[in-house]
Amino acid sequence: MILSDKTIIKMLKDSELKISPLENEQIQPASVDIRLGNTFGVVEDSPAGIITMDSEIKYKTIESDTYILLPNQFVLATTMEYFELPDDLTAFVEGRSSLGRMGLFIQNAGWVDPGFKGEITLELYNANRCAIELKAGRRVGQLVFAKMDAAALNPYKGKYQGQKGATGSRVYLDREIV
Repeated sequence: MILSDKTIIKMLKDSELKISPLENEQIQPASVDIRLGNTFGVVEDSPAGIITMDSEIKYKTIESDTYILLPNQFVLATTMEYFELPDDLTAFVEGRSSLGRMGLFIQNAGWVDPGFKGEITLELYNANRCAIELKAGRRVGQLVFAKMDAAALNPYKGKYQGQKGATGSRVYLDREIV
């Protein structure tokens, strides 16, 4: 079940759900607006010109209130907000249609697990032929919350728990399932 603004407000008031910082205007009928933070991450070139999933990927971290995203460029970004989800609530990130119409694709893995705590890392891609100016504090999407039928047996405690800033891939930490 998708949460309404009424339920979101109650959960925030009761500290079941935590979002900080949060302005009242960010709460929409069935979501909470997320804003762009001031940390960006760009994959550094590797000597071989290949990124593998078996070794750590190096990122250049940039802290700035403005970032110019060039055509066909990919950059990691972060939300301004820090989230703490209870064990019976999940969420997913949706980009803003207004920005998609400019050619700015906003994605994260799409899913925020119950029990997650941290800022959400966003993957931004400029599909336009013109550069796009990104500004910290700007609404870039929304977080839609869904109540689970029961609390998770194993709430999130993964490699991105507590993340702050544009956090690069940690896929090299994955164990193979055979």
